[in-house]
Amino acid sequence: MGALTNTRRVRIEWGDCDPMGIVFFPRYLAMFDASTHYLFERALGLNKYRAMQAYDFAGMPLVDVRARFLLPSRFGDDVDIESNIGEFRRSSFVVEHRLRKGDALAVECFETRVWIRRNPDQPNEMQSQPVPDDVKAKFEVS
Repeated sequence: MGALTNTRRVRIEWGDCDPMGIVFFPRYLAMFDASTHYLFERALGLNKYRAMQAYDFAGMPLVDVRARFLLPSRFGDDVDIESNIGEFRRSSFVVEHRLRKGDALAVECFETRVWIRRNPDQPNEMQSQPVPDDVKAKFEVS
């Protein structure tokens, strides 16, 4: 049994780049954030808005991030971002992203996120909750 992987192609745009014409590193984090949501959309068959309703959760904020930048990406490059869940814990999970230029690994990123809901006693506060088992199961591929 393996893990579901979502791959999406991204074109590096002018606004992603610094004055040297290479991707400014925070733009990678925005690309990876979007890739996380596309991964969940693929696994659950629901966009984020519908998933929040179906699973009574308020989001999955990023609590830790680590990245390795191996090769620069430049304006006009087409890159592929492969995303999968590396590990599910009780209420947190690790998302792994690999950005490739052709066959070469250019950036590797590991996000730790937490499955949260609104605190029923304090609606303006968030609290972690266990990732539902049926959500976890949708990321397993036979």
